[in-house]
Amino acid sequence: MSSDPLDAAKADYQAGKAAFERGDYRKSVQYLESAKSSVLPMSRFGGEVQIWLVTAYEAMGQRSDALTLCRELSRHPDAQTRKQGRRLLYILEAPRLTTRPEWLTQIPDLTNLGDGDARDRPTAATIASAKQPEKPAFQLEAVVDPEQVNVKDNRFVWVALGAIALVLGGLLWFM
Repeated sequence: MSSDPLDAAKADYQAGKAAFERGDYRKSVQYLESAKSSVLPMSRFGGEVQIWLVTAYEAMGQRSDALTLCRELSRHPDAQTRKQGRRLLYILEAPRLTTRPEWLTQIPDLTNLGDGDARDRPTAATIASAKQPEKPAFQLEAVVDPEQVNVKDNRFVWVALGAIALVLGGLLWFM
């Protein structure tokens, strides 16, 4: 294999990873499939490309393709790739958890929002009408006057030191 197809495969691989991280899974699958076809599938780099392709397939909703590729990766000659393939296969074959609607947060679709739309910009009236933060429910106590604090020696320190000395003396006596 010459370095030119390998360089193209590495470029497609990096582009596929970047597209995946942006959330553009369709382009990610296209780039990663192109990279997969340009490398040896049983090489370490080929395994890495296929691991990313499994995650892109799953993100696209192509679960059967992801499972098929995972099963192939679990028999890959590279130990690290084989281990990752088995882990991904275990995750993909796990039963789906059911979720309740109250557990999810709906994110509004902002694709139709124009950049120069004046009605979407906050005005002074909307900023002024914003709710002011509430004061905390608790209040700090008033500062205590130092003249009211009892600062006389109550001999506690001396009693405690005496008790410690007696305990240590008793321990030494019985040893």
